[in-house]
Amino acid sequence: MSFTLSTERFLLRNFTKADAAHYVNQCQDPKYQRFYSDEDCSEEKSLHLAELFRQQALETPRTQYHLAIVDKETGQYIGIAALRVEADKQASIGCGLVRGYQGKKASEEAMSALLSYGFNHLDIHRAYAETLSKNKAAIRLCQRLGMRIEAQFIQNRYFKECWWDSTVLAILRNEWLNRD
Repeated sequence: MSFTLSTERFLLRNFTKADAAHYVNQCQDPKYQRFYSDEDCSEEKSLHLAELFRQQALETPRTQYHLAIVDKETGQYIGIAALRVEADKQASIGCGLVRGYQGKKASEEAMSALLSYGFNHLDIHRAYAETLSKNKAAIRLCQRLGMRIEAQFIQNRYFKECWWDSTVLAILRNEWLNRD
């Protein structure tokens, strides 16, 4: 089944077989890899995930929305946006872009569309994101979306031969719907 969200500049749509190579390239970028383990960025794992994203789109009821972000003007793959429905009307969200689109509010536009869809069509009560605390760009993105910091975990992730802190940010449905 085809699924698409449209924003001013982008389409968020189900992953296709052709997106797998783009996703692998995205995960192989050293700047992208800064906040992921080597295993998470391996070609094998990236290909596996891209196929998993395609299979999850077929599930009924659908609870996993790992969507390719595509530039409307060029048709070019620019990244991934995800909303994962969990128990008790909770959802986790995340986003990753290819380097040329970072810092141009593409993440904000894509995540805004996903949050609106989750709150308006999936009856989500609370959406949250968890990121490494050193990923200041991700934290700023979440805050621009109206999310607040709810928790900081000290040295709770270990990879690249060091311990990392992580930050959880969240927003409630009524906060999203009533934002200025």
